Amino acid sequence: MTAVPSAANHAFAASLSAIDWTQPWFQPFAAAGAGLAAVVADGASLHACLNQLAAGSGLRNGRGLPLKFIAQEELPAGTAYEANIHATGAVPTRDNLHDFFNALIWLHFPQAKARLNAIQAEVIGRTGVQAGRGGVRDAATLFDENAILFLSADASLEAALREFAWQELFVRRRQDWGRQCTVVPFGHALLEKLVNPYKSVTAHAWPLALPPVSAARPAMLDDAVAASLQAAADAGRLRGGRSFAPLPVMGIPGWSDANADAAFYADVTVFRLGRRQESEA
Repeated sequence: MTAVPSAANHAFAASLSAIDWTQPWFQPFAAAGAGLAAVVADGASLHACLNQLAAGSGLRNGRGLPLKFIAQEELPAGTAYEANIHATGAVPTRDNLHDFFNALIWLHFPQAKARLNAIQAEVIGRTGVQAGRGGVRDAATLFDENAILFLSADASLEAALREFAWQELFVRRRQDWGRQCTVVPFGHALLEKLVNPYKSVTAHAWPLALPPVSAARPAMLDDAVAASLQAAADAGRLRGGRSFAPLPVMGIPGWSDANADAAFYADVTVFRLGRRQESEA
């Protein structure tokens, strides 16, 4: 007897079909993502497809165990999600956009994802699962869910980002985007939000002193992100949200037609003045 697709299956297929892979924020992942989305939307098993891709790429977790994607129901009761991935290599994955994008980031940034997971698992192993994650786990979770990599070897552009200098970053230095700086999304919740983008979408930017061309070299960028995460953890610089620079992503040149008008950036509810300036206002 042929199985009848459930309403949930239809909803997941429809959400995958709604992804516009030509949008600039999806383009780093479009080659793998569009094909995967198409076959899954056509009825293929998400887990089977992911496991085939993971095995073909030799993906492993931080302990060197082969990475595999399992149904959420297979996560043992009482076992933390992050601890399970580190202990077994098995990533609990639901049929929804959130977990689809999480898996896609595992395929694109396997070293960085494994390093993030190892950092989280180390804290869980040392302190257990508590009501509050603590600074390190908070930072790791924010990175995992909502990070965007800001690539620039120009320290003045990074300074503009960190100082909330939106006119400098997006207006006066507009022509430097693509030449002196670029971004690559990392957080899977961020990608999920960008399926239906809105002006106030704000990512947690992680600056890396790398030229924009690095975005076209996924393996090299993956290694650099993993190394930067470990260095930050070793130096005690993973401490919640203050580990990052807020970046309203729809202000990025080319990400919204509306931002061609400099008045777009006058909305201080989105392009905030920064903590110091706000306290002085």
